[in-house]
Amino acid sequence: MKILIIEDVPEMLINMKNSLEREHYIVEAASDFKTAGDKISIYEYDCILLDIGLPDGNGLELLKKLKSEGKNEGVIIVSAKDSLDDRLAGLDLGADDYLPKPFHMAELHARVKAVLRRRNFAGGTVVEIGNLMINPENRTVKMADEEIILNRKEYDILMYLTTNKTRLVTKTALAEHVWGDHIDQTDSFDFIYSQIKNLRKKLKKSNINVEAVYGVGYKLDVV
Repeated sequence: MKILIIEDVPEMLINMKNSLEREHYIVEAASDFKTAGDKISIYEYDCILLDIGLPDGNGLELLKKLKSEGKNEGVIIVSAKDSLDDRLAGLDLGADDYLPKPFHMAELHARVKAVLRRRNFAGGTVVEIGNLMINPENRTVKMADEEIILNRKEYDILMYLTTNKTRLVTKTALAEHVWGDHIDQTDSFDFIYSQIKNLRKKLKKSNINVEAVYGVGYKLDVV
């Protein structure tokens, strides 16, 4: 799962990023309005943690931008502003939750997990696809009672394809979502091919197939 933190206080930003990365999220960061706006326009995220009080703009304007572009990321407003008006304005604009500062990281994790469950898994704690059972909480994949051991990237690829199971995922979108925006620095997708190849081998006994669409990307099929 890929998260964008929009926060202008360096210490807070680092603490949030480190804490979420320990939970195996792909985490990107923006500390100002312009950078955040660019990232929102270019990339896709599962959840955005949005500070209202940015040095060069109002975070609520970013929320308006997100919705005007028809994007569907989960948004949690994380702000020192705790007035009722701010909460209502954010929720009215489409935010999923509001977490006032200061907060414990455990509460942040709980809020993020709740938003991801509602948006990607219809509120459930376990995802079923074909004869696989995926538990996002502990990042396990099982077929019947047998656990399929995946490395971090194999699991992230499977989850991204699962949450997009009704559509074709381009190689670029998959790379950006699983490896982050530093993927722009590479001119080859060989690392994706290697992970996909290993994932297919591990899913061989399941009825799940990672189908390659030549020159475009991948799609998850139940066979």
